[in-house]
Amino acid sequence: MIDHITIAVSDLERSKLFYERAFEPLGYRLSFGKEGVFWAFDVGGSLFEIQHTDDKPPLTRVHVAFRVRSRAEVEAFYQAALEAGARDNGAPGPRPEYEENYYACFVLDPDEYNIEAMLNEPAPQG
Repeated sequence: MIDHITIAVSDLERSKLFYERAFEPLGYRLSFGKEGVFWAFDVGGSLFEIQHTDDKPPLTRVHVAFRVRSRAEVEAFYQAALEAGARDNGAPGPRPEYEENYYACFVLDPDEYNIEAMLNEPAPQG
């Protein structure tokens, strides 16, 4: 399942206002964000995110995050992607700066798009 897609925009405030109005008839709403950096809209269980184009990596002009079922799947995706020719853009690990239980990896595909495998669940106990 796609968890979120991020696109770069040239004018963050203009795009935020545009998407707020365009998504209103669909019932999609602004979920969270950071002024001047990015905004995330809840689009029915997934997120559609807009970001300012001057942000530093790991964000790129196109970013797609795939929700997986376990940390092992994050790690397996990362290894398989590197073996298939991707470049590292963030090894598997916790990302508490996103959310407390966020665990993810990032790779750059052959066109330099930022592809993520992630889950947002507490670490298994034991």
